[in-house]
Amino acid sequence: MKRHSRTRSTEPSARQLRVGEEVRHGLARIFGRHELSDPALMDVAITVTEVRMSPDLKHATVFVMPLAGAHAPEALAGLKRGAHYLRGLIAREVPLRFTPTLSFMLDMSFEHASRINEILHRPEVQRDVAEAEHRAQDDNAEDDGGA
Repeated sequence: MKRHSRTRSTEPSARQLRVGEEVRHGLARIFGRHELSDPALMDVAITVTEVRMSPDLKHATVFVMPLAGAHAPEALAGLKRGAHYLRGLIAREVPLRFTPTLSFMLDMSFEHASRINEILHRPEVQRDVAEAEHRAQDDNAEDDGGA
Protein backbone atom coordinates (compact mmCIF):
# COMPACT_ATOMS: atom_id res chain seq x y z
CA MET A 1 0.00 0.00 0.00
CA LYS A 2 1.51 3.27 -1.14
CA ARG A 3 1.04 6.36 0.99
CA HIS A 4 0.99 9.81 -0.44
CA SER A 5 2.79 12.42 1.53
CA ARG A 6 1.39 15.88 1.29
CA THR A 7 3.45 18.85 2.15
CA ARG A 8 1.68 22.05 2.95
CA SER A 9 2.79 24.84 0.74
CA THR A 10 2.21 28.48 1.43
CA GLU A 11 2.01 29.10 -2.31
CA PRO A 12 -1.47 28.93 -3.84
CA SER A 13 -2.13 26.18 -6.34
CA ALA A 14 -2.76 26.90 -10.01
CA ARG A 15 -6.42 26.07 -9.40
CA GLN A 16 -6.67 28.56 -6.53
CA LEU A 17 -5.08 31.25 -8.70
CA ARG A 18 -7.36 30.49 -11.65
CA VAL A 19 -10.56 30.50 -9.58
CA GLY A 20 -9.43 33.64 -7.74
CA GLU A 21 -8.94 35.43 -11.06
CA GLU A 22 -12.37 34.33 -12.27
CA VAL A 23 -13.98 35.63 -9.08
CA ARG A 24 -11.99 38.87 -9.36
CA HIS A 25 -13.18 39.44 -12.93
CA GLY A 26 -16.76 38.56 -11.95
CA LEU A 27 -16.72 41.08 -9.10
CA ALA A 28 -15.20 43.73 -11.38
CA ARG A 29 -18.07 43.22 -13.85
CA ILE A 30 -20.64 43.41 -11.03
CA PHE A 31 -19.09 46.60 -9.62
CA GLY A 32 -18.93 48.05 -13.13
CA ARG A 33 -22.68 47.54 -13.48
CA HIS A 34 -23.29 49.23 -10.08
CA GLU A 35 -25.55 46.41 -8.87
CA LEU A 36 -25.18 47.28 -5.19
CA SER A 37 -27.65 49.70 -3.65
CA ASP A 38 -25.79 50.30 -0.39
CA PRO A 39 -25.53 54.07 0.20
CA ALA A 40 -21.81 53.73 1.06
CA LEU A 41 -21.17 52.32 -2.44
CA MET A 42 -23.44 54.50 -4.57
CA ASP A 43 -20.84 56.91 -5.97
CA VAL A 44 -17.69 54.90 -5.29
CA ALA A 45 -15.66 53.14 -7.96
CA ILE A 46 -14.25 49.95 -6.44
CA THR A 47 -11.13 48.26 -7.78
CA VAL A 48 -10.70 44.56 -7.02
CA THR A 49 -6.94 44.13 -6.87
CA GLU A 50 -6.73 40.48 -5.83
CA VAL A 51 -8.82 37.52 -4.73
CA ARG A 52 -7.15 34.86 -2.60
CA MET A 53 -8.92 31.53 -2.49
CA SER A 54 -8.71 29.05 0.38
CA PRO A 55 -7.26 25.64 -0.56
CA ASP A 56 -10.76 24.09 -0.61
CA LEU A 57 -12.06 27.03 -2.74
CA LYS A 58 -14.90 27.66 -0.28
CA HIS A 59 -13.67 31.02 0.98
CA ALA A 60 -12.42 34.04 -0.94
CA THR A 61 -10.60 36.99 0.54
CA VAL A 62 -11.23 39.93 -1.75
CA PHE A 63 -8.75 42.81 -1.67
CA VAL A 64 -10.34 46.08 -2.77
CA MET A 65 -9.54 49.75 -2.99
CA PRO A 66 -11.97 52.56 -3.72
CA LEU A 67 -10.78 54.93 -6.43
CA ALA A 68 -8.08 57.19 -4.93
CA GLY A 69 -8.75 55.57 -1.54
CA ALA A 70 -11.77 57.85 -1.04
CA HIS A 71 -14.15 56.81 1.73
CA ALA A 72 -12.36 53.48 2.12
CA PRO A 73 -13.73 52.53 5.58
CA GLU A 74 -17.32 53.29 4.55
CA ALA A 75 -16.95 51.43 1.25
CA LEU A 76 -15.46 48.41 3.03
CA ALA A 77 -18.34 48.40 5.51
CA GLY A 78 -20.80 48.52 2.59
CA LEU A 79 -19.09 45.59 0.89
CA LYS A 80 -19.18 43.57 4.10
CA ARG A 81 -22.90 44.30 4.48
CA GLY A 82 -23.50 43.21 0.88
CA ALA A 83 -21.23 40.14 0.93
CA HIS A 84 -24.11 37.64 0.97
CA TYR A 85 -25.85 39.42 -1.91
CA LEU A 86 -22.57 39.62 -3.85
CA ARG A 87 -22.07 35.89 -3.33
CA GLY A 88 -25.41 35.30 -5.07
CA LEU A 89 -24.36 37.53 -7.97
CA ILE A 90 -21.03 35.70 -8.25
CA ALA A 91 -22.93 32.38 -8.38
CA ARG A 92 -24.68 33.62 -11.54
CA GLU A 93 -21.58 35.36 -12.95
CA VAL A 94 -18.89 32.69 -12.49
CA PRO A 95 -19.58 29.00 -13.20
CA LEU A 96 -18.29 27.20 -10.10
CA ARG A 97 -19.41 24.02 -8.37
CA PHE A 98 -19.44 25.86 -5.04
CA THR A 99 -19.68 29.63 -4.69
CA PRO A 100 -17.19 30.84 -2.08
CA THR A 101 -18.06 33.03 0.87
CA LEU A 102 -16.62 36.48 0.39
CA SER A 103 -14.67 38.47 2.92
CA PHE A 104 -13.42 41.91 2.01
CA MET A 105 -10.20 43.66 3.00
CA LEU A 106 -8.65 46.93 1.95
CA ASP A 107 -5.61 46.49 -0.26
CA MET A 108 -2.85 48.35 1.52
CA SER A 109 -0.18 47.66 -1.11
CA PHE A 110 -0.70 51.09 -2.71
CA GLU A 111 -0.21 52.79 0.64
CA HIS A 112 2.90 50.70 1.34
CA ALA A 113 4.37 51.50 -2.08
CA SER A 114 3.70 55.20 -1.56
CA ARG A 115 5.37 55.10 1.86
CA ILE A 116 8.45 53.32 0.44
CA ASN A 117 8.65 55.86 -2.38
CA GLU A 118 8.42 58.69 0.14
CA ILE A 119 11.25 57.21 2.21
CA LEU A 120 13.48 56.65 -0.83
CA HIS A 121 13.16 60.29 -1.82
CA ARG A 122 14.19 61.72 1.55
CA PRO A 123 17.39 63.80 1.31
CA GLU A 124 19.24 61.72 3.91
CA VAL A 125 18.40 58.49 2.06
CA GLN A 126 19.45 60.01 -1.26
CA ARG A 127 22.76 61.05 0.35
CA ASP A 128 23.32 57.54 1.73
CA VAL A 129 22.57 55.95 -1.64
CA ALA A 130 24.98 58.33 -3.40
CA GLU A 131 27.71 57.53 -0.84
CA ALA A 132 27.16 53.79 -1.27
CA GLU A 133 27.36 54.10 -5.05
CA HIS A 134 30.57 56.13 -4.74
CA ARG A 135 32.13 53.47 -2.45
CA ALA A 136 31.10 50.73 -4.88
CA GLN A 137 32.72 52.58 -7.77
CA ASP A 138 35.93 53.02 -5.74
CA ASP A 139 35.93 49.29 -4.87
CA ASN A 140 35.47 48.36 -8.53
CA ALA A 141 38.30 50.69 -9.57
CA GLU A 142 40.63 49.08 -7.02
CA ASP A 143 39.66 45.59 -8.20
CA ASP A 144 40.32 46.53 -11.83
CA GLY A 145 43.62 48.18 -11.03
CA GLY A 146 45.00 45.27 -8.97
CA ALA A 147 44.58 42.68 -11.74
